[in-house]
Amino acid sequence: MAGTLILVFIYYVAAAAGGAAPPEMLAYIFVGSAFYMFVFQAFFGMFEVIQGDREWFQTIRYIYISPISYYAYIIGRGFTQMVVAGIGVLVVLAIGRGLLGIPIGFNLALLPFFLAVLVLGLFITIAIGVAIGGITFLTARHGGGMSEGIAGVFYVFTGVIFPLSVLPVWGQVFGQWIPLTYWFEALRRVLLERSPPQADAFLMAIPESTLLLILALSLIVVSLLSLAVFRYVEHLARKKGKIDMTTAY
Repeated sequence: MAGTLILVFIYYVAAAAGGAAPPEMLAYIFVGSAFYMFVFQAFFGMFEVIQGDREWFQTIRYIYISPISYYAYIIGRGFTQMVVAGIGVLVVLAIGRGLLGIPIGFNLALLPFFLAVLVLGLFITIAIGVAIGGITFLTARHGGGMSEGIAGVFYVFTGVIFPLSVLPVWGQVFGQWIPLTYWFEALRRVLLERSPPQADAFLMAIPESTLLLILALSLIVVSLLSLAVFRYVEHLARKKGKIDMTTAY
């Protein structure tokens, strides 16, 4: 909530210094920042799950000998992270609408589209977070910085607080290859009545059905890559004896 309100104040200061700014831009920033909490919670939360089991509570060896796949276990922990983040998202959106007067609405006609998009995006986010968390098997105390760094890349290149059109050409191309770029675009179509004048023309030209298809295909690809990365780093960690490594962190 504090991070989102900081962006609101930055918007008001910039608008006062540079002239009138469209209210649609504030709503664009606000919605993107609110739903970005899912991304950060998944990326950093997966690091905390593995570090907590391995370093803080030293229970990971007992989880590994239990009759459950650790991959399935960490996926379940990821869903709890999404529930926590979801509460924060609802609170932030309610404050933005009720107290700050930000023009956030909900198009009931797009409710099935919204639910499908939300579920697909959350699964994609969890899959990426699991892959990032798995890499921390091979690190000591640097996983948190890596998780935050990757989350920062997504913050810049997925249109969270500003359209891709303001980025250089290579940045726009890079952002178009990140599935969550289309997730944020789809969410804004449900919650915002109008897009800001600076909105990315490439994304605006994509129909809702195509956005759903992109997210569904992305989920398949990301899930397969996530599983492959997790299994590979888990194999290396077993081989090097780092599964239950502690570093007094």
